[in-house]
Amino acid sequence: MTVSDINASTVMSETVIAYPGGVSRWDPDAKGRLAEAARELFVEQGFDQTTVADIAARAGLTERTFFRHFVDKREVLFGGDWLAREMTEIVAATPTDVAPLEVVTRAVEQACDAITGSPDWSRERAHIVASHPELQERELAKMAVLGGVLADGLRERGVAPGVAQLTAEAGVLAFRLAYERWADGPRSRRLAPLVRVVLAELRDATTPAG
Repeated sequence: MTVSDINASTVMSETVIAYPGGVSRWDPDAKGRLAEAARELFVEQGFDQTTVADIAARAGLTERTFFRHFVDKREVLFGGDWLAREMTEIVAATPTDVAPLEVVTRAVEQACDAITGSPDWSRERAHIVASHPELQERELAKMAVLGGVLADGLRERGVAPGVAQLTAEAGVLAFRLAYERWADGPRSRRLAPLVRVVLAELRDATTPAG
């Protein structure tokens, strides 16, 4: 997770961490520390019970520093545009002879591997979002952004606009449903393969019986 560009003097004044015995250490990764503290607290005491003050205190920072990096505690669950960037790069790097749906599938699969680098937290995040309607709305908005990114990438490859939009939305839907199943499934299961399972179900649903 990247750190927002902020004035060096502000960093020095706002990210000094006090340790027992009067020892202090400057940690430049304030955003990362805050995100990690929030995740720990969400798991330990619940999302609703965790305040910004709690998060800042756990990170050894100030509430003022928290609001420099996040609008509110919900943004810890959604912050950053790295996933959109990664999908854009994957689409652009895929050979030109690959069909649009396969391009999107590959992008989504690799994104799945990226977001499940910390599987316990990724599952906990899914459960937090599922338990809060306002977070579900925000998750859908994030999915819409990813769909737009994928559609733009396909159009740049010469795919017709309508086909690009439909394909991108199918990929994002598969991504979302696969993530939900993975979060509730066996811990040994990987997320990425579920994307193709969902897409296969979609194809079966559009194939006439017999």
